[in-house]
Amino acid sequence: MTLKYLIQKEFLQIRRNAFLPRLIVMFPIVIMCVMPWVMQMEVKNIVVDVVDIDHTVQSQRLVQQIAASNYFIFGGQKATYAEAMKDIEKGRADVILEIRDGQYLIAANAVNGTKGSMGSAYLSQIVSAPVSTLSAASVLTLYNKQQNYKLFMIPALFAIVMMLMTGFLPTLNIVGEKEAGTIEQINVTPVSKWAFILAKLIPYWLIALFVITVCLLLAWFVYGITPAGPVWLIYVLAMLLALFFSSFGLIVSNYSDTMQQAMFVMWFFVVSIMLLSGLFTPTRSMPQWAYLTTYINPMHYFIDAIRTVFIRGGGLHETAHQVLALAGIGTLMGCWAVQSYKKNS
Repeated sequence: MTLKYLIQKEFLQIRRNAFLPRLIVMFPIVIMCVMPWVMQMEVKNIVVDVVDIDHTVQSQRLVQQIAASNYFIFGGQKATYAEAMKDIEKGRADVILEIRDGQYLIAANAVNGTKGSMGSAYLSQIVSAPVSTLSAASVLTLYNKQQNYKLFMIPALFAIVMMLMTGFLPTLNIVGEKEAGTIEQINVTPVSKWAFILAKLIPYWLIALFVITVCLLLAWFVYGITPAGPVWLIYVLAMLLALFFSSFGLIVSNYSDTMQQAMFVMWFFVVSIMLLSGLFTPTRSMPQWAYLTTYINPMHYFIDAIRTVFIRGGGLHETAHQVLALAGIGTLMGCWAVQSYKKNS
C-alpha cells in the first residue's frame, strides 16, 4: 500500500507541473514529425556543370542522363574547366564533370561536405554505369524494398524519446526534490529503499509505454509505416531500455546535489553514447576503441533489435542476443542504482 500512495504522489507532482504534461505529449510528436525530415541523408538538387571536350555520342547521352536525374539540376555545359570553376566559386554549382579523351573528372565543392561527397558518389554511379561489365545483372532489394530512409531512421528515434522520458525526467525530479528539501522528509520515514526507488521510476515507465504507443501511431498515420514484426516485442525492448536509462538517471541523481550538475552529467552521457554509437550506425571504420564500446552500449543493442523487428519482421529468436544484452546491462545498472542510494534512517 505504501508503494501505491508514493506512486500517486509522483503522478500528482507531474500533473501539477505546468511544463511536464506538455513535454510528455509534445516531445514525441515533434521528434516523429520533424526529425525524419531533418535527419534525411538523401541529397537532391545538386547543381552539375558539364565540360564536354569530346562531344561524342556517348558523352552527350551521359549529359542527358544527368539532366533527367531527380538528384541533379543541370547547370549547363561550359566551354572550359576554368569557366565551370567560376560557378563553383560563386556558389552556382556543386559538382563539375569534365569529359576529356574518354576520361571523366569529377570535381566536387566540399564546402558543404555532405552535399559534395554524396553528389560525387551519385555522379560516379551514372558515369560508371555505361562502362560496367555487369550491365545485365539484376538487383534484388531485401526488406526495405522502396529504400525508404524514414523506415530506417524512425526506429532509432524511439531511442531518443526513451532517453528523455526515462532518463532525464526522473533524474531532474529527484534532484529537484533534493534542492527543495522534500526528499529528506521521505528519507527519515520507514519507507524502504526499493519502495522509494520503484515509486520514482514506475510512473516514468508507464509514461514511456504511453510515448512508445504515440510514436507507433504517428509512424502509422504520418508515414504509413508499421512494424513488420510483433508489436509486443517493441514494448519489451522499450521497457528494457527504460530500465537502463532510468537506473542511470537515478545513479546520477544520487551523486548530484544540484540541477546543474545532473544536467551536465546527463547531457555529456547522452552525447557520448550517441557518438560512440556512430550516430546510430557503428561501423568498422570507427576507431577500434570506439567500436569496442558498442558491446556495452545499450543504444546499439536497442536500435539493432528494433530495426530487426520493424524492417525485417524478426521475432524474439532473431533478437534474443540484443534482448539478453539489454536485460543484463539494465539489471546491472538497476543494482548499482539501489546500492548508490543512501537513505537516512
